[in-house]
Amino acid sequence: MNETAPDPPSLAVNQHSSGAQPPPLQNGDSDSDSLRSLCASLHSQITAFLQEDVPTETLRAVQAQTKKSLAIIQQALDRYPLPSLSLSYNGGKDCLVLLILYLSLLPTHPALPSALPAIYIPPSHPFDTVTAFTLASAHKYHLRLDIHANDDEDGDPQMAGKGQGQGGGAAMKEAFAQYLARNPGVEAIFVGTRRTDPHGGKLSGEGFDVTDGGWPRFMRVHPVIEWHYVEVWAFLRHLKIPYCKLYDLGYTSLGGTNDTHPNPALRVEGPPGGVVPYRPAYELEEDREERLGRDW
Repeated sequence: MNETAPDPPSLAVNQHSSGAQPPPLQNGDSDSDSLRSLCASLHSQITAFLQEDVPTETLRAVQAQTKKSLAIIQQALDRYPLPSLSLSYNGGKDCLVLLILYLSLLPTHPALPSALPAIYIPPSHPFDTVTAFTLASAHKYHLRLDIHANDDEDGDPQMAGKGQGQGGGAAMKEAFAQYLARNPGVEAIFVGTRRTDPHGGKLSGEGFDVTDGGWPRFMRVHPVIEWHYVEVWAFLRHLKIPYCKLYDLGYTSLGGTNDTHPNPALRVEGPPGGVVPYRPAYELEEDREERLGRDW
């Protein structure tokens, strides 16, 4: 990793950022490709996947989910000018699926910029590994990443604008308010919320929800709302999408270092006193067990 390299042209950070530099992704892909070329490549990859005679029922379900998610994203593109759309991105598995699908619909968009707007609100105690992956993947996928501090102990930007109680997520609300003030043209933000996430059960199945009262007003677009945990992993692994390395160490839901641990459902029993190993995140099967490694 080159921690001292200058910011690449496709990655922009605001004054709220930590100043960290994006290390390279170790996947052999060139960061010099234009955004349009990247989108065209992903469009071809997704199209081929949807036409593939896949060998498992899970992958067939993923194909169906992919079509539904693409339809929601296309609705957003039809409703809103591209400059008024943004993405809440934290490097997690769900928003990574969302990002790939979003990009796959943009290769022929007439207003495609050199980089797409996105907001990153890291937890108050971030994992270095997650931060590094988020910055590297933002670089790879040509996101203009606006980074805002988050002092909330229990705030999750993918839950933005829904629930979290009176006063809960105050710093996150302020982060979104600052982001919208700096980007007044943004009307809708894509988020990677799924139905089994906290407060996800309260969201509509149509993929569009305006933020609740007390939150900065914008349309939340959640195209992967109905995806199941195993479908997320089947998509990422079948399409060979690079993901954060913490997932290979048994972490199934990523927050901060103060509230995130390897999932006990993936623990591999060994001799007493030894290093406790965990199976990778993609071996978990039950939605309800996804957050067993989180303290909230």
